[in-house]
Parts: sequence; structure tokens; C-alpha cells
Amino acid sequence: MKGCVVSDAEIMISIQHLSKSFGETQVLRDVSVDVKRGEVVVVLGPSGSGKSTMLRCINLLEAPTGGRIFIEGQEITDSKTDVNKLRERVGMVFQQFNLFPHLSAKKNVMLAQQRVLRRSKEEAERVALQQLERVGLADRADFLPAQLSGGQQQRVAIARALAMDPHVMLFDEATSALDPELVRGVLDVMRNLADAGMTMVVVTHEMGFAREVADRVIFMEDGVIVEEGTPQQVFDNPTSERTRDFIGHIK
Repeated sequence: MKGCVVSDAEIMISIQHLSKSFGETQVLRDVSVDVKRGEVVVVLGPSGSGKSTMLRCINLLEAPTGGRIFIEGQEITDSKTDVNKLRERVGMVFQQFNLFPHLSAKKNVMLAQQRVLRRSKEEAERVALQQLERVGLADRADFLPAQLSGGQQQRVAIARALAMDPHVMLFDEATSALDPELVRGVLDVMRNLADAGMTMVVVTHEMGFAREVADRVIFMEDGVIVEEGTPQQVFDNPTSERTRDFIGHIK
């Protein structure tokens, strides 16, 4: 982080000179940023700015073209690293819920626990019910996705990610597919996670959430970090004209 010395033990994610191209199109250009343990970082920017691609590179859903990424001191971009093992530490919630339609909320949360973590059915069920209660859906455990609202489905997706005991959570526009009245429930869950000390990197256009919950806000455009700072700095006293223009249009 700029302007302060942070010990390696405090850094959860370290992105160093990250670049990513799709064919001739360069989406990320020499991006470097550290995320401290327990920190909530919100990433803002217009469509096509590279913010979601950066998020997907953190757990190698997209393979970087250049640069290095470390999670808790281990390099995920090193070919010798057991990527699947390291990826278990990183939970990710997408814009789309990606729930299995034929499985109940509880069984959706149980599945990866059993297949990836090799938990017994009993243990996976116990954790699933615990996490569904955490996101306010204990009474919907046996409902199929089609019987749940979009906001409830997204909260099941969050419970599924939390059930894997991640050390960091990534949120990629987690509320953008929801009707406005359903957004609040998902954001409340994310606020509670932040209050509990979860390390989070959040791509969102929810300015109220960013201002209230973020420790740091990053503004990206054209594949680079244009500006970063506290919510007060970025929202109230941006140094970049482009940041001022973007925030002025979405307030």
C-alpha cells in the first residue's frame, strides 16, 4: 500500500505488475496492489476497465499474461504451485448465482464441501445449515433455487462460498443482476462479513456500500489503477479528473 509499511504477514493478496491480454486487446496493464488481512477493498470503474478481469486473475479463473500474484505469501502464478489447493482459500461470488436448479439450497452448499474438501455428508450438512443461517436463510434450506428470489439465491451462493472456509472473498458485481429491492439483503450479508474481519475484494457500483464499508477504494480505467485511497479521499477529494467525472455520473 502506498505511504505505509506493511509486513508480509499482514498481506493477504499481493498483485505485482499484472497484465492480461485477450488476443490483441490488452485488458490489464502493469497493475500492482496489495490487500491486507481483514481489509475491504472496493474496485470501481466503467465497463471494460479491467476490474472484473483482475478479480478473476486472483484465483486463476483467467491466466495472467504477465506479472505475479501471491496469496498469503504463496505465488499462485508459479507453475509449481498446487493451484487447486491454494484456490480453496479464495471464495468467489459472481453476478450470476450458478446454483444447481435440481438441488435444494442446503444441497447446493453441501456439494463442493463433499467433492473438494472431502467432508462427510453429516459434516457438510452441519456446515451448510450454519452458513445458511449466517446469511439469513435457515428457513429456506430445503427450497429449490426456483422457489427463492434472486437475492435469496445470491445469498445461497455466498453461503456456498463461505462453507469452503475461505481466507478471502471476492465479489464480482454480486448485486448487479438483482432488482433494486433485493440488493439490500445481499449487501447486509457482505457488511456482516466485513464486520467479522473477512478480507474482501469487491467489484461493485454500490456507492453507499463502498463509502460505508470499504477500507480502501480503487478506481480503474483502461486496465490501470487511476486512483486509490480511503472512501473519503476518493469520493470527496479525488485527485484525478477522470475519477471526479465517473463518481459524478453515478452518485
